Amino acid sequence: MSFYPIFKLGLYNAWIFMSIFILQMLVMAFVNRKIWKKSFVPLQAKRNRFEKHAGEFANLFWFIALIYSIFLPLKLNTIWFYLGLIIYIGGLIILIRATYDFIITNPNRIIKTGAYRISRHPMYLATFLITLSISIASMSWLFFILIVLMMFFFYKEACIEERLCLEIFSNEYKEYLNHVQRWIGRKK
Repeated sequence: MSFYPIFKLGLYNAWIFMSIFILQMLVMAFVNRKIWKKSFVPLQAKRNRFEKHAGEFANLFWFIALIYSIFLPLKLNTIWFYLGLIIYIGGLIILIRATYDFIITNPNRIIKTGAYRISRHPMYLATFLITLSISIASMSWLFFILIVLMMFFFYKEACIEERLCLEIFSNEYKEYLNHVQRWIGRKK
């Protein structure tokens, strides 16, 4: 890991890993407009003063990470690259399944299938794993700091989403909360 950030335009940079998010957004946007709208926390969701801008800050740090990934070389043929690649594949599998579950579920229902059986927020979990894999595969402490900040605000968004779902779905969502962990795992 170098002390100073590396900025080098190249074909084998971290943008390769980040491009999956652009593809996911395009799929969700073009499959169905209702799906695209469902992917955002509604403005009417109750938020405290700090939470009002959590989603904006999360997306800002994600966007900065996306831009930085264009200039961030992967450390090919190193143990760090292969470790990052393994984590990336895990995150990619979760992201694909969570996106599929999200698309096929009616917008007025709680998603309890597939990835949502083991995580209440599998897309945030996948985002964390994919961006963590980039930090490892590129050995970039700056990218790691960006994802920690991004995930802090995504955590805040997850809390807002859970409060909104409790408000909308009441006891059904309360039961879901009692069976599935926020990030990963089933509760006993």
